Amino acid sequence: MASFQKESAKILVLYTDKISDPAIDMAGLLKLHYPPKVYTVVLPCSSMIKSRWIIRAFEKGFDGVFIAADGSDCTYGESCTEKTAKVVQRTHDLMKEKGLEPARLKMAAICSVCSESFVKQMKSFNEILLKNK
Repeated sequence: MASFQKESAKILVLYTDKISDPAIDMAGLLKLHYPPKVYTVVLPCSSMIKSRWIIRAFEKGFDGVFIAADGSDCTYGESCTEKTAKVVQRTHDLMKEKGLEPARLKMAAICSVCSESFVKQMKSFNEILLKNK
């Protein structure tokens, strides 16, 4: 029997327990379909992500890393988005040095009710990653 499963990029999603977790959980509960090779790791705040974690994900075979940032709703501080953006910029610079395409790292704010937005982000990111493979 032939398999008709569409090709999927391997995506690591770093998300937060207070802000984006409810949206990601709801996407599953609502059976909203997104690429099957999406793996998630929960953190307290997106600004705590380290560039070396992202580089390590690429070394371990992930095609892309998506940061579901807290945005202005972060319970740990108002500057969360700016701090996370700085991590992304530093990581993009490291990626260029290592010959990795910066488009393989993406950040977007995913709020607690943004299930459909999360699914759209995963589908779009998956398509970008597959084009650049």
